[in-house]
Amino acid sequence: MSDPRTTPSIFTRGAVDLSALRAPAPAQSPAADVPSRADDGPSGPIPGGLPGGIAPETIIDVTEANFQTVLERSLSTPIVLDFWADWCEPCKQLSPILERLAQAGGGSWVLGKIDVDQNPGLAQVFQVQGIPMVAALVGGRPVQGFSGVLPENQVKQYIDAVLKAGGVSVEEPADPRLDAADDALMVGDLDEAEAAYRKILAEHPTDAAAESGLAQVELYRRITGADPATAVAKADAAPDDLDAQRLAADIEVLSGEAEKAYARLVALVKRTSGDDREAVRKHLLSLFSVAGPDDPAVAGARRALASALF
Repeated sequence: MSDPRTTPSIFTRGAVDLSALRAPAPAQSPAADVPSRADDGPSGPIPGGLPGGIAPETIIDVTEANFQTVLERSLSTPIVLDFWADWCEPCKQLSPILERLAQAGGGSWVLGKIDVDQNPGLAQVFQVQGIPMVAALVGGRPVQGFSGVLPENQVKQYIDAVLKAGGVSVEEPADPRLDAADDALMVGDLDEAEAAYRKILAEHPTDAAAESGLAQVELYRRITGADPATAVAKADAAPDDLDAQRLAADIEVLSGEAEKAYARLVALVKRTSGDDREAVRKHLLSLFSVAGPDDPAVAGARRALASALF
């Protein structure tokens, strides 16, 4: 697992070579070849709709065949790309979040869905090593994103940053200190992010967003220097090794397999007692904080934890 402090900023551009997919510009309008997946329907105008009662496209399928058109469209509208596949369970957690945010965006940005099995060339060009993966196109150029499943507030923060890079006005959060803390986390400045989150929590102890941010800082610190495959294999081979199990759960959360991580630690709670059980319980609660209280997977895991304890 790479050190998050060395992870490039989402504003780093030009790392992806799109030249292989460039083709002569088609004669038709920029959106002509892009199939819409929007659920707006023919019910008439909506706020922010296009002339004639046509709702703006918010979700489209992106393929190798229409990518040039999508690239041209990003000159005027930021495109957020969702790399997914039918067999990918974490994708089923992230995609609904992205689709919900796209529809709420009212056409200020477009979500482009890329099935990696059907479009291996795009997956190769964007250097997709695991899914789900999110990237973006702004002004015809790539903007780096993230892999795995993030809480909705963190996904929205990424999208807001993409919109700002594209010159789109974004409503500022109620507490600018939280925005600054999130920015520090996104660029890997864990010390700055921790200090900012702790300052917010000192004044507002129940701030869920700051609590989630602080839990993410702690999570990144715990996994720094660990090799994901080796750590998970070690945990699977030693089911009663508390340190190995907790590290594996951390890695699974960051890999978009939060439910698997929760189940791993709930099972460990059942097999332990005393101080060991309490340590595992607290670790699991810290992972719940990463996702936030409204995550349905957390609600189910809390019920499982209660059953295991009592």
